[in-house]
Amino acid sequence: MEQLAKTYDPKAVEARLGAWWERQGMYRPEAQRHHVKSERPFVITIPPPNVTGTLHMGHALTSAIEDLMTRYHRMKGARTLYVPGTDHAGIATQAVVEKKLAKEGRNWRDLSRADFLEEVWDWKTRSHQIITNQQKTMGISADWQREAFTLDDARSLAVRTAFKTLFDRGLIYRDTRMINWDPVQLTGVSDLEVETEEEGEAGHLYFVRYPLQTNRFSAPAHAWGSGQWAEGATEWITVATTRPETILGDTAVMVNPDDERYTHRVACRALLPVLGREIPIISDAAVESSFGTGAVKVTPAHDFTDYDVGKRHHLNLIEVLDERARMNENAGRYAGLDRFECRKRLVEDLRKEGLLVKIEDYQVRLGRGQRSGAVIEPRISPQWFCDMQDMARQATEAVRSGAVRIVPERFEKTWFHWLDNIRDWCISRQLVWGHQIPVWYVIDPARRDECRPQGNFIPHPSGFTVGAEAAAGRPIRYCALNEAEALQAAQADWGPGVFLLQDTDVLDTWFSSGLWPFSTLGWPNLSDPDFKAYYPTSMLETGYDILFFWVARMVMLGLALTGKAPFHTVYLHGLIRTADGAKMSKSRPDRIIDPLELVESYGTDALRFYLVTAGAPGNDIKMDARKEEGRWRSDRIEGARNFANKLWNAARYTLARLEALSAAPSQGLSLADHWIRARAGQVMADVRRLMDDYQYGEAGKLLYDFTWSDFCDWYLELSKLQNSAETRQTLIEVLNIILRALHPFMPFITEEVWQKLKDTSHGDGQPASLSDFPALILAPYPRGQQPDASGQAAIASINAMQDAVRAIRNTRSERKVAPERRIPARIAAGRHAAAFEALRAGICALAQVDAAQLVIAEKLDAPTEAAVTHALGEVTVFLPLSGMVDLEAERVRLTGELEALEKAISKSQQLLGSDFAARAPAAVVEKEKARQAEAIAKREQIRARLADL
Repeated sequence: MEQLAKTYDPKAVEARLGAWWERQGMYRPEAQRHHVKSERPFVITIPPPNVTGTLHMGHALTSAIEDLMTRYHRMKGARTLYVPGTDHAGIATQAVVEKKLAKEGRNWRDLSRADFLEEVWDWKTRSHQIITNQQKTMGISADWQREAFTLDDARSLAVRTAFKTLFDRGLIYRDTRMINWDPVQLTGVSDLEVETEEEGEAGHLYFVRYPLQTNRFSAPAHAWGSGQWAEGATEWITVATTRPETILGDTAVMVNPDDERYTHRVACRALLPVLGREIPIISDAAVESSFGTGAVKVTPAHDFTDYDVGKRHHLNLIEVLDERARMNENAGRYAGLDRFECRKRLVEDLRKEGLLVKIEDYQVRLGRGQRSGAVIEPRISPQWFCDMQDMARQATEAVRSGAVRIVPERFEKTWFHWLDNIRDWCISRQLVWGHQIPVWYVIDPARRDECRPQGNFIPHPSGFTVGAEAAAGRPIRYCALNEAEALQAAQADWGPGVFLLQDTDVLDTWFSSGLWPFSTLGWPNLSDPDFKAYYPTSMLETGYDILFFWVARMVMLGLALTGKAPFHTVYLHGLIRTADGAKMSKSRPDRIIDPLELVESYGTDALRFYLVTAGAPGNDIKMDARKEEGRWRSDRIEGARNFANKLWNAARYTLARLEALSAAPSQGLSLADHWIRARAGQVMADVRRLMDDYQYGEAGKLLYDFTWSDFCDWYLELSKLQNSAETRQTLIEVLNIILRALHPFMPFITEEVWQKLKDTSHGDGQPASLSDFPALILAPYPRGQQPDASGQAAIASINAMQDAVRAIRNTRSERKVAPERRIPARIAAGRHAAAFEALRAGICALAQVDAAQLVIAEKLDAPTEAAVTHALGEVTVFLPLSGMVDLEAERVRLTGELEALEKAISKSQQLLGSDFAARAPAAVVEKEKARQAEAIAKREQIRARLADL
């Protein structure tokens, strides 16, 4: 039989095993039927990564946790389906391809829509291959034959069906409202696609005074720019703003109704700088009196809060910015300027006119387009919306009733807050890449030529429809699953000559991904075998940052379209952050860590184990990663790799020991055998409890401690002194338990070792969990049980022995006993005396005790000679000093150390008593004080040792 290599090489194992698992169909639920014990399947769909490039650490964390869940439930006996796939990621992918073309010297707007889409599909194909390879490298056991893409034919049908269903119910409608607008990509964007620096960006707060309309001053007497525009004004109201360029669109000044400073000003009228437009002074609770002067300008067409205020107070909407964030004709003399150039000029003009009171530095929370980096503009725009009110109510009730559980539970408050304050969802985007909205418009025959494409820009057909008079009550737009269906409906109303054009907008990416849990299982075909067998799914695992943007929408759409919540549990992991807690953002490439670099350095198992054990549900993870010689390094992942090496070396020893004990006689279980079996059962009972409670990190740490300490450091050492068939069987069974328990955390190394254990331990006595399964991935997960009375007694005796050995080792270290020197020991072991006697050889080996001078008894008198005494509860250990060191030589050595310490302490006291303490930096002084305290403590230790001698 081929032996395990001397050292573990992940590269020689991982790709081979991953291909073997997939080739044998072990990821597929159909291949798992021979060991299925649960009628309820475990189904999880991957949060589809965007086809924008490569995966990052957040994806690695997702892969590690989800595959752990999948492997765990597969080993528990559930028919398990893990559905993989990718997201077309409309705006994100389009932005990447636009930049790619720009680097090639091409402007994407010069391409036709078809040619640009061909470029994006080419990008998607390459990116998808990279992502798939990365996911397979991470070892995810997904059913690749069921892989989905949010823009493939099956998902496209699901999207059109969902849209039409909601449209027919009156829940999808077109309206003109305020949205986030990206002036570079020229599209509306979702809140998730707007990035805001937590600490804000350096900016300014401008204090501008508006003249009040009075009997003496009703209108400007001079032109703007004359320096005398407000001549004659005697009363003013000063507002504070971070965006002076939008003054040109103001339609009111607003104060808080409880602000007594301005009570007398409410209902007065002010004159707008530059344009001289009369605007009212209104009161509204939206104003924070502590901000600026307590008075703010109201620009309903360019601010979300002001938009709501404008609707409440029936204010006019005056747009002064166009779609590219340039000043339009309503901006007067500033028309045509970029918004920031307008700000610069307007502020200078305000200064000339005496209207600029002051400018203060201010941290502005600017929203920027995630893809373009441009400052987002609130903009009023005609868009498609989805009515979310009833769907939100159902999603709220799903969590309140327990139909959907959120882990950790504290995020339920976030869930309820968001859904209780939900607004209708803007679902349209002015992009090329994505699901084109399945609505067709009846075009005015006289205006057909105006709808022709200009490059990849096609005018929105809603502006070219037949008029109301010509329509005569007939529909002018049709929602359908395809063009043929729309045309058939339109011809029934308009006759065979009707001309239709499809809506040019595409759907928000979150619309298609909101259907993911059921569109991947065959919906809208309710007879699809996968939909019938696997929907609703079991688990949705993702980051807490998209709880509302994605998870809530899946629940809302699932309930609305299938009548069922799409999953019963939502597990939220935290964000991966840098060591100092900063967010890993694509806007900061220096903070982005490529998980494959870490895999290259440490192996997949090490990275997976670190990620799963580094944090609790919903808690962020601070990575201790650093760049060394151009590569990322991490002490904690290195620790996980060391654990893998420890397991490998333990397996090598165990397999060799099994060969050596192949003909060993039966002698009954030793105390050590009994102990490790009891501990294994105890640990596995706790591990299963933690795993079922989603405390994967705690379960992993428990397995780490048991494997490293109990099994490797103690049992394997004790097993070297035992030669029985029972010890051989114990080695097989406990290593088998460890490998099965660790498999969801570290799938590759455990499968490799398990296969060797299966080959080595063949024959009588091989556990069914080894003999009955072709692969560890399909083997049962250990159950575990709390130990009985005899098991508890064995654990107590071994714990007492471990305490005694540690005490002896510590004394040897403190007394600097030569490693090869065996020392005498006397142990009063109380009720553990018989156990200690049975462990005599182990104590001698583990603590370097002289067997001839080891005395074990229930009780012992205190020694008359100098000795170190360790009182360890029921056990007392006496270590005669004469047996450890040459007493006279030790006195000389310790006296020399004591004299050196006295000198050092005296010198330090003189230094700290001088003006050094006043002159030196505080950190240096503190360091010297710490050094002195350490020397004093050491001096007392040496004095105590000399007293012992």
